[in-house]
Amino acid sequence: MKIAVASGKGGTGKTTIATNLACSIAEIGKQVQYLDCDVEEPNGHIFLKPDIDQTQTVTIGVPEVDNELCNGCGKCGQLCQYSAIICLKDKPLVFDQLCHSCGGCMLVCPTGAIKEKPKEVGFTDFGSANGVKFGQGRLKIGDIHSPSLIKKVKASALAEGIVIIDAPPGTSCPVIEAVKGSDFVLLVTEPTPFGLNDLKLAVGMVRELKIPFAVVVNRSEPDEQMINQYCRDENIDIIFEVPDDRRIAEAYSVGEMIVDVLPDYKKEFTGLYESVSKRLKG
Repeated sequence: MKIAVASGKGGTGKTTIATNLACSIAEIGKQVQYLDCDVEEPNGHIFLKPDIDQTQTVTIGVPEVDNELCNGCGKCGQLCQYSAIICLKDKPLVFDQLCHSCGGCMLVCPTGAIKEKPKEVGFTDFGSANGVKFGQGRLKIGDIHSPSLIKKVKASALAEGIVIIDAPPGTSCPVIEAVKGSDFVLLVTEPTPFGLNDLKLAVGMVRELKIPFAVVVNRSEPDEQMINQYCRDENIDIIFEVPDDRRIAEAYSVGEMIVDVLPDYKKEFTGLYESVSKRLKG
């Protein structure tokens, strides 16, 4: 089972939910893996504190042009939809950061002047923490190839057991790459106007992807109506709520888990996992 934890905006508590959920599942004897796919700013390690035993460099292929073979026909630039390679005065220019590594430019080049060279985009780290298998991606500063790195992190997903995918915030390409192929998505939101606005965007995304989903409300307040009313109107289940509790905020501020500081929450997060399981089986 692959459960993605996503949100329409940053700061809603995705990592809080994802890490505590993973630990609670491990506590009941299930095989579980946590993958931090928020590769621009991974922070699951702060809470899980894993022992890393494997780090790998991740590269993608980008075009390299042999000017002696190039005849300046411009077919490569005409094909590329991202302007990663263009011809100026019959001279090709390559912009690595715009390249999506499709290989199309090599296929259309009539003289074979374009080859592929590796470009380093980031790193993956793997290890374990208290019964949870851990994986994360770290994008190189200044690089923009998040989807490629996320794909590499997801390639390590367990064939058996439960995989918790901590997705990037928002609804752009990196998020879609992270949640794609998941069995269920937990959309984490907060009871604020911004939270509601971005929840609507996230709901539109998962509906377009046709992935079953439910909402988790973090920092929930008893008299809050905005999120509840929206979910009722849209026939969306609110599957879990974490109250606006100072003790939780204090634990978060020093990198501690909710389930460690407030052990009663282990049952709550276990119940969240069981609720997702029932929905998938049903």
